[in-house]
Amino acid sequence: MADTRRHEMFAGDAFSDTRCGEAIDGREMTAAVGVVMELAAAQHCVVTTAALAAHGIGPSAIRRLVRAGVLRRLHQGVYLAGPAVPPHARAMAALLACGRGAALSHRTAGELWGFLPAIGGPIDVTRPGTTRTHDGVRVHRSRLEQRDVGRRHEMAVSRPARTLLDLAVVVGPRELDRALEEAQILRLVSLAELRGTAERAGPKPGVRALRRALGGLDATPSLTRSEAERRLLHLIRAARLPAPVSNVRVGRHEVDLLWREQKLVAEVDGYRFHGSRTAFERDRRRDAELLAAGLRVLRVTWRELTDAPEAVIANLAQALATPRHQ
Repeated sequence: MADTRRHEMFAGDAFSDTRCGEAIDGREMTAAVGVVMELAAAQHCVVTTAALAAHGIGPSAIRRLVRAGVLRRLHQGVYLAGPAVPPHARAMAALLACGRGAALSHRTAGELWGFLPAIGGPIDVTRPGTTRTHDGVRVHRSRLEQRDVGRRHEMAVSRPARTLLDLAVVVGPRELDRALEEAQILRLVSLAELRGTAERAGPKPGVRALRRALGGLDATPSLTRSEAERRLLHLIRAARLPAPVSNVRVGRHEVDLLWREQKLVAEVDGYRFHGSRTAFERDRRRDAELLAAGLRVLRVTWRELTDAPEAVIANLAQALATPRHQ
């Protein structure tokens, strides 16, 4: 049992009224708050009525806890404990609201695994059969095999290979390619695993798009870093953009390309250049340090250089034309 002294702020007058037609013992409610907080601590400050009932906290006590601000209703039968909203509370609440057999999936799973940027929006949940709708939750009705479900932040989440297959249905080719590359950089999935997932899926939606992305990955020329830098410099000259300086030191880092006046750095990278999680995280720390030094960082991948050079130049031109705000 949690230390009830943490919860004395919720006892006393907040519960010793008769608004529900009965007197309420402050000590009993303090103990109830302790149970709530102990249960919520294990799942991102989210609790369900079923879990509360199993510990002797029924509907009338829940209503009093809501009135006192201890609980806040997120979905039917699902509550947030306490005033703060932890980073994964919405995802956990959606998962609990959708019930047995549910798993976070699609874009939400990609964000949780770290190969999609967090953009907010509805929480994606996949579950078998039918279910009621919930505000802020996008339900995908499908049965996930046990081998397609993992754990992330103590929640059931579709594994990276299955997540990428699901994403192939709901995102465009470019975003899918980026997600696939990031998943490889983080070493969350192998090409063999992705091919196996596509094979098992048969005619499932997304298979064709995922196979296209995998085929493009296999067909991409293997550029060395120096070759990639030379190709980028050639594109910059052909587009008549301002010339950068190459391989120059900025603080304790050597950057690939630097435009001093525009305070812009371009770094050429990709899976073949930093194919480990350690290197990936090191690059992100490097970007943060350059940003703190007043520089913007634009990363260009080997795939973009070979498959979408026009887009690379367009992004560079826009970045060079946009002044750095002090």
